Amino acid sequence: MRKTDRYKVVGANSLWHIYKTVPFLKVIKNFIIIQLARYTPFLSIKNWLYRKCLRMQVGEQTAFALMVMLDIMFPEKITVGKNTVIGYNTTILAHEYLIKEYRLGDVIIGDEVMIGANCTILPGVEIGDGAIVAAGTIVHKDVRSGEFVAGNPMRTVYTAEQMQERVNQDMFLNN
Repeated sequence: MRKTDRYKVVGANSLWHIYKTVPFLKVIKNFIIIQLARYTPFLSIKNWLYRKCLRMQVGEQTAFALMVMLDIMFPEKITVGKNTVIGYNTTILAHEYLIKEYRLGDVIIGDEVMIGANCTILPGVEIGDGAIVAAGTIVHKDVRSGEFVAGNPMRTVYTAEQMQERVNQDMFLNN
């Protein structure tokens, strides 16, 4: 289950309450910074923009590919570990606006995680160290360390233990 805080709204759907939840100028600033970072080919500049301008926690040697879209409302709720790769055109959300409520949740991505292209990571999930998320996956629940997940709906392809067995078999067969 995703870990999100839920906030009820009365009357119009929650998107009509957006500027009660986040200041308009913050959204404009975040949008401009995220668009600049999406198109820059320089990883160090992207990480600097994310850390200094959006107040995200981004580990050393982490690489955000071209066109990664971050949450423009609450980027400070996104944490990415060191030496992680976020694939082309991936979207990372820390909020959801629904009809009768909106939800906010931290997104925590561990160290040495590989996230393939065109993934969507929903609010309130944690992706453990060394996990692999296949291209096109919608991450709607936590991913354990070392786990390989894929698809929509997301499913486990193999666990860290199964991966270690494969590595051991390959080493045995190659000797």
